[in-house]
Amino acid sequence: MYERKQTRILAERLSEPRRFIQILFGPRQVGKTTSLRQVTQTLVLPFHYATADTALLQSGAWLAEQWAVARELHAEVAGPIILAIDEVQKIAEWSSYVKRLWDEDSFAGRDIRVVLTGSSPVLLQEGLSESLAGRFETIQYTHWFWPECRDAFGWDLDTFIYYGGYPGSAELIDDPVRWRSYVLDSIVETTVSRDILLMSRIDKPALLRRVFNLACEYAGRELSYEKMVGALEDVGNTTTVAGYLDLLDTAGLVAALPKYAGDHARRRRSTPKLAVHNTALMTAVGVRRLEDIRQDPAAWGRLVESAVGAHLLARARLDRTSVGYWRTKKTGRDVEVDYVVSGASGVRAIEVKSGASVGSLEGLSAFRASFGDAVETEVVGTGGTPLEEFLSR
Repeated sequence: MYERKQTRILAERLSEPRRFIQILFGPRQVGKTTSLRQVTQTLVLPFHYATADTALLQSGAWLAEQWAVARELHAEVAGPIILAIDEVQKIAEWSSYVKRLWDEDSFAGRDIRVVLTGSSPVLLQEGLSESLAGRFETIQYTHWFWPECRDAFGWDLDTFIYYGGYPGSAELIDDPVRWRSYVLDSIVETTVSRDILLMSRIDKPALLRRVFNLACEYAGRELSYEKMVGALEDVGNTTTVAGYLDLLDTAGLVAALPKYAGDHARRRRSTPKLAVHNTALMTAVGVRRLEDIRQDPAAWGRLVESAVGAHLLARARLDRTSVGYWRTKKTGRDVEVDYVVSGASGVRAIEVKSGASVGSLEGLSAFRASFGDAVETEVVGTGGTPLEEFLSR
């Protein structure tokens, strides 16, 4: 079975003397639970695993029961064990219970090495900042990258661009109908119903689902919040739609990329560019087959651009950068940059080209003229960095 880099990091940390709680977080179906299973097999340590991922929120009493089972196991083996709790954010006030139980073990000298997983980064961060300061380390999981899918499943680049990076769906790609149902039912609907609707107050669940579908349909394009409200044919306002997009972004489904302006307040007011965190979401919502899209230059170009965007969004979670886009007027015409990545190391403007020729690069020139020669610019695809090389970074 393929082993992600995060799995090796987790194994190394759990092999060390007990120091910190290990927090694994990231979207659903990207390998967090698989990592746990692989690590427990590699380390050959006794372990107790329990999941809070049910249709209802679990209680602190349930967590205390699982911890008690781990303590009994620890007493039996008289040595280190692993306690793993999946989807810990589903437990009410989980962080305060974990703090108390962890501190009790520390005081008593119990070598119980704790791993917690979660698919809601916001709820996890809230709990971590409330009670667990100084007691944890995090391991960020992302959607799978192109080299991982190539090495694990033998995919070529076109297959990855179309089917995205969900490992659980890899064996289903020869049956497109079954593959699409898996992505929409097992991943999207489960994320919406268990991670968003269960954990957040949503007044209009049907609108939330329509916002997701709209974002997938318009992925790679700019669309104002006012036009989104009109397209959704709902009485909801722009603030509601923007809030729903933020929740879908946090869950690792779709994102509303802001226009880069070098000023945070101006970016928040801008028309967003819609993007998917995984191109599988875009193609599963649609009905066109890979071979059909491949023969349509415009549709394939949008899918390639979305694959680059998904890659940048995944890298952003690892590198702590921000992803946006940029557009301006030049001699009465709109010129744009597909993606702008900004972070501690600087600003990089990226233009994606998938056609037979490079075409115009006015957007990159205008961006450099607006923000200075110190910014980096890059063409990905035709005439620039090969797509395969870029997606391998």
